[in-house]
Amino acid sequence: MDNDMNTPTTAEAEVAHDFPGLIRVFTDGRIQRFKGTDVVPPSTPTTHPVSSKDITLHPHSTLSARLFLPPPPSTNTTNHRRKLPLLVYFHGGGFCTSSPFTSTYHHYIAAVAAVAKLVVVSVEYRLAPEHPIPAAYEDSWAALQWVASHRSNNGQEPWLNENVDFGRVFLAGDSAGANIVHNLTMLLGDPDWDIGMDILGVCLVHPYFWGSVPVGSETMDLDKKAVVDRLWPFVCPESPDNEDPRVNPVGEGAPSLAWLGCRRVLVCVAEKDVLRERGWIYYNALSRSGWIGVVQIEETHGEGHAFHLYDLASDKAQDFIKTLALFFNRDQPPSI
Repeated sequence: MDNDMNTPTTAEAEVAHDFPGLIRVFTDGRIQRFKGTDVVPPSTPTTHPVSSKDITLHPHSTLSARLFLPPPPSTNTTNHRRKLPLLVYFHGGGFCTSSPFTSTYHHYIAAVAAVAKLVVVSVEYRLAPEHPIPAAYEDSWAALQWVASHRSNNGQEPWLNENVDFGRVFLAGDSAGANIVHNLTMLLGDPDWDIGMDILGVCLVHPYFWGSVPVGSETMDLDKKAVVDRLWPFVCPESPDNEDPRVNPVGEGAPSLAWLGCRRVLVCVAEKDVLRERGWIYYNALSRSGWIGVVQIEETHGEGHAFHLYDLASDKAQDFIKTLALFFNRDQPPSI
């Protein structure tokens, strides 16, 4: 409740939900987004020589993605071009803002594709509150199924058929996108959800996990905590409890992380991020879960949530992208 003693203006009186700097919803249904609303074409130049294009994943639907293709690796002596790993990426934005088509994500994903030398499918998914959870999960799962339809090199998209090594597929996302990645990978560990494509590794960047009981330093900034406390009920009104296992994967009653359907996990956290503690808890819980895989964690000191997206030219952002590239390219098979 607004404790300001001044009389609220008409506009203030009509606000139903307010997440400063993110989104505001009015009682008459109007929605005002404060970030992630710009759109740049795939031809927008970047600092890296990466090709990109937009595609619709399924006919008669709005599900779409932006594809990124770095320059092909050198051919070997037999003139066979080496295929590239594939990254399926899910953007952040609290489940309620942003898209792969913003300038921020266009330039960031182009940099990742170029430095890590992989093909990227950057997925667009429906946003809350117009499309509350589980819409984002449903769209992301459908996108992953679409990617898997190319595993025999006969899908609808030539860039995937011709350039991707489907033995080296990764999932990654930041914030809400990292939450999506976790939930998709849990499904992939269930034989009933087999899509015929293995996931080699996943990268959770500043993952949006939360819970109803504060942990660690979360109470040091009560304003930030209050905002995050309200986010899940806003984007998922059908299950508004912050103990929902989709947002608190280590809470009581959550499925065992031993089900995680991949072989390698990288968790990235930032020292000044209110979500930092949850990332560390997830890392420790996965390490102890009995999951058969390798998990590592990287913390960036002195930085806040999603710092790498907003100052891409900084040394720390460049180092961060190199960290991701090392993760994606570890155990890369030698050139023939």
